[in-house]
Amino acid sequence: MKRLSTLIDCVVLIEKGESVLPIVFQSRLNDLFTQIEKEFEALYVENLALHEKLENLAALAVASEQPTSLTSERSFTGGGASLDCTDGLLGEASGSIPKGQHGKVKGDKGLPGQQKVALRLKQQTHKIVSSFKTNPVSCSFVKEFSGHKDGIWDVTSARLGIPVVGTASADHKAGVWSTDSGRCLLRYQGHNGSVNSIRFHPTRELALTASGDHTAHIWQAAVAWEQMIQKGLSSEEEFEASEKEEVDVDSGDGPVGLATLRTPSSILNGHTSVVICADWLCGGDQLITASWDRSACLWDTNTGERIQNFYGHDSELSFVSTHPVQKFVVTTSKDATFRTWDLRMNSHSVSVFQGHTDNITSAVFTKEEKLVSGSDDRTVKVWDIRNMRASLVTIRLDSAVNRISVSSNGLIAIPHDDRHVRIFDLSGQRLGRLPRSNRQVIYLKTSSYHHLSFIQYLLNVQIENVCIMQFMKCKLCLYSCLQGHRRMATSCAWGEDQKVNLFTCGFDRVVMAWNVQYNKDKDKEKDKDRDKEREKD
Repeated sequence: MKRLSTLIDCVVLIEKGESVLPIVFQSRLNDLFTQIEKEFEALYVENLALHEKLENLAALAVASEQPTSLTSERSFTGGGASLDCTDGLLGEASGSIPKGQHGKVKGDKGLPGQQKVALRLKQQTHKIVSSFKTNPVSCSFVKEFSGHKDGIWDVTSARLGIPVVGTASADHKAGVWSTDSGRCLLRYQGHNGSVNSIRFHPTRELALTASGDHTAHIWQAAVAWEQMIQKGLSSEEEFEASEKEEVDVDSGDGPVGLATLRTPSSILNGHTSVVICADWLCGGDQLITASWDRSACLWDTNTGERIQNFYGHDSELSFVSTHPVQKFVVTTSKDATFRTWDLRMNSHSVSVFQGHTDNITSAVFTKEEKLVSGSDDRTVKVWDIRNMRASLVTIRLDSAVNRISVSSNGLIAIPHDDRHVRIFDLSGQRLGRLPRSNRQVIYLKTSSYHHLSFIQYLLNVQIENVCIMQFMKCKLCLYSCLQGHRRMATSCAWGEDQKVNLFTCGFDRVVMAWNVQYNKDKDKEKDKDRDKEREKD
């Protein structure tokens, strides 16, 4: 009762607008906000100076009757006025002089000094201007799948209409999860090593996993939907319970929902080292595996027999992926190269490409006849598979890239070692980043579920991913609800569901489901409205 009364007193103080934090924390927060205010003041002063330089350049252009080469199409907004560099400054400066394409004056290259100043100003103002842009995509966290006892290496989504995702973990287990309920429907533990990748069959209820035990397994991924929906346990409780019950999914014994599969349909033996990845070819009649023994193997799905080995990489393979509609395969390696294999003819052809300077962690085909590769050299490159002489786009990032995924509408999800997941389009434009935010509530230091429910009702908040930090002698704790991965993000997978269409996993042992909406159409409408307003002006 004493704890409860103390909590109620704190809530009353919050409602009155008074702080319940100790003086030490208040002063620390004041210092931080003061530093932030100083940084914004510095940015504001710098922005004013840049505007003054732009005005000086405009005056210089008018005086010399030679317009500058500053032809940026961006609009700088400050003090409530819109300053358009193309139609505003240069239009007034040039008078009736005819313009060529992109707003430049025909036959004029501008003064060399002015060009250098214009380029320097463009670089300096780029960060300031880009900070005021709205993200073309909106990302919101939907739910979390937890239950693995070690880091998760890979996540994959099933074909359209099947609301499940698969996970591959370093705890030697793979899981099949319901995207609707967030519960674990089936756990596979037939491997004797880390499960490094998982893929669902394109037409059948089969799953393919690659493991550190030098094998790849094909196993039945069928689940009892009606029984699983009625199940009341959480995903983590299911994992713990299934370890105690030791129930075989084929026997039909034991509690409903604690399905554990141990026996695969086929075991693919042939590699002499870790099998790092495996994928189905289009149609699903064949599959391919990639290993640290520097080779890839082509297998028959129905018989489990090895058809052919592929050699050529100088170091361990790191990833393998197949084309969605053609028998093309791409393998990546730690030798900083990737190879494409054309399996449409009996005489298989191979092409070698060097575009990165470090281990290539993944490469995937797109429906637009492009290939996207990611590397530890902190770059992602987009290639045209019809002309692979040079990459079309190079995306430079600030952290190593892990297993990327490309959506059906051309969005690239890029997981990083620094826990972030960034989203780009195939043209290299940065669209956004999955949110990482903290929501904090005050809660009693107790494990009672009733207390948790009471606080959730009283403060009208949702408590999840609880991290406890005791900071008051009255045994109140600050619970930080973190959105986003807490350790390295390892893999991404796009789905086709409108409510949940992106899944990410990491070494924090969880899979997170997101809703990502691309606002490209809305942005086009806004641009048209702005153009109409400019024409009227």
